[in-house]
Amino acid sequence: MGGLRLTFGALERLAPGPGAVLAERMWCTVPRGRVSPADPPGERFTVPVHGRAVVAEAWGEGPAVYLMHGWGGWRGQFNAFIAPLVAAGHRVIAFDAPSHGDSAPGGYGPGRGLLTEFVDALTAVMQAGGPAYAVVGHSLGGAATAIAALDGVPAERLVLIAPMGDPIAYTADFAHALNFGERIHTRFLRRLERRVGRRMAEFDIPARATERQDLPSLLVVHDRLDKEVRHTDGEALAAAWPRAELMLTEGHGHRRILRDPTIVDRVVQYLTDNGGIAVIRAGDGAAVGSMSRETREVVPSPQAVPTGG
Repeated sequence: MGGLRLTFGALERLAPGPGAVLAERMWCTVPRGRVSPADPPGERFTVPVHGRAVVAEAWGEGPAVYLMHGWGGWRGQFNAFIAPLVAAGHRVIAFDAPSHGDSAPGGYGPGRGLLTEFVDALTAVMQAGGPAYAVVGHSLGGAATAIAALDGVPAERLVLIAPMGDPIAYTADFAHALNFGERIHTRFLRRLERRVGRRMAEFDIPARATERQDLPSLLVVHDRLDKEVRHTDGEALAAAWPRAELMLTEGHGHRRILRDPTIVDRVVQYLTDNGGIAVIRAGDGAAVGSMSRETREVVPSPQAVPTGG
C-alpha cells in the first residue's frame, strides 16, 4: 500500500487522467478467494447475459426465491438457506455474477466486474427461472437487488443482508486509502459512468427509494460490527424504503451472518409468513415490527460474540 499511495499521490499532482484509469481498474478488480460448491448440489443451468454465460443452480418446487451474492462472492455462500427454504415450499435459485464463481468473465474482462452486471445477471436469471416471489441479496448483491427493484424488476418481497445503501459513496474511502484527491476522483467517477452507461446518482438507493411507494416489502439485516459495509447503510436504506423492517445484530460480521442459524431462521420466517410483513422475534424476545419510512432495532442476542468479520 505504501508504494501505491506514493504513486497515486504523484499522479494526483502530475497526471490525474492516467491516475483515474488505474483507479478504475483497481476499483473493478474482483477479489479472489476460495470458492466452495453449493451444498447440496442443485439443478445446474446457464443463462446468457450480454453473450456471456452465467451459471445458476435450482432446488425444490414452489414460489421462486432468488439468491444474489456480493462482491467477490459466489452462490455457495447461501448454502445455509437452501434446505430451509426448500422445506418451506420454495424453489430456490442461486447464481454466480459475471466474473464470479463459475460464471464467465464480464464485459470489463477476466477478473473485473461491475455493479450493473450484477443487476443485469439477476434480471436475466429471473426471466429464465420464472417470476420471483422474493430475492435475498448480500452486500453488493443487496444493492443490486434493490436497484433491480427500483428499475421495475418485479418481486413480492426482498431481503437485503449487509447491503450497501450507496456503493459510490465508498469511492471516497477508496480515494482516501490510496491517497488521491478530487482531480483523480472526479475523472474516475466519469469513467465509471461511461463504462456502465448510468449516472452515479442512480446508485444512491435511499434517495431513489424515498420517492417511491410501489416497492416490494423489505427486510434489512445488518450487523453493527460489519467491517466492510457500514451498518448505517442498512439503517438508511430501511428508513427510506416505503415498507421495511430493520434487524440490527451484533457479533455476526459481514459474511458469517450468512451462516448463522438464527439469521437464516428469521429470513425464512419472513419469506414464509402469509400475513404481510412478518413480525420476527429475536432470541431474547425483542421484536421487529412493520414500518413505514422508519426503522426499529432487534436487541442483540446475549449469545452474540462481538468479533466482527
